Amino acid sequence: MSALVLNTPAARLKHAFDRVLAASALVVFSPVLAADALWILLETGRPVLFAHPRVGKEGRVFRMYKFRTMVQNAVELNKQLKITDDPYGFVPDDPRITRSGRFLRRTSLDELPQLFNVVRGEMSLVGPRADIVEQVANYSESDRRRLAVKPGITGWAQVNGRDSIPWPKRFELDAWYVDNWTFWLDWKIVGITVRQLFGDRPEPVVDEMNIERARARH
Repeated sequence: MSALVLNTPAARLKHAFDRVLAASALVVFSPVLAADALWILLETGRPVLFAHPRVGKEGRVFRMYKFRTMVQNAVELNKQLKITDDPYGFVPDDPRITRSGRFLRRTSLDELPQLFNVVRGEMSLVGPRADIVEQVANYSESDRRRLAVKPGITGWAQVNGRDSIPWPKRFELDAWYVDNWTFWLDWKIVGITVRQLFGDRPEPVVDEMNIERARARH
């Protein structure tokens, strides 16, 4: 079994490093956090943060923080405009995304508040991305492999396609990360993530798998 899944000294050291590095990053990026929050507040008002229930390690639910990049009533607006069958999915030229939100998403600055989740011990700097409760409810047993570790701000699936790869491929990449974790792999993922910040964000694909699973469930 992966050293990251077991309560090994290496796994404990990773989680300790996570909290120290996240706390340090919050101090370093505090001016950026403040500027982003002020921009959102002046443009579209409160709330500045989007706090949404997500599923973490071993299925525990927590509230994951992001800067709000959509209008306040994004889910309800989707129902009215019928933008996508997936209320939480990303679509090109989504009219619900604000001007500040487009910039924050393009630069991934909308993810910075998740550093608070790392400090709280709910997330890691690197790991599978935290999925929403509704989608985890439809996981198969093999899908749940990604829940064996803490979710990350970035991860192996993130740097290998992000939202441009379908969910079955994400499950495959996340399981590979869980089974092959090393400190070197984490640093490699962080390095790739930093380089990708300066490139174009890939176009998202329609989340056909979760749409079909939701339909079948209901």
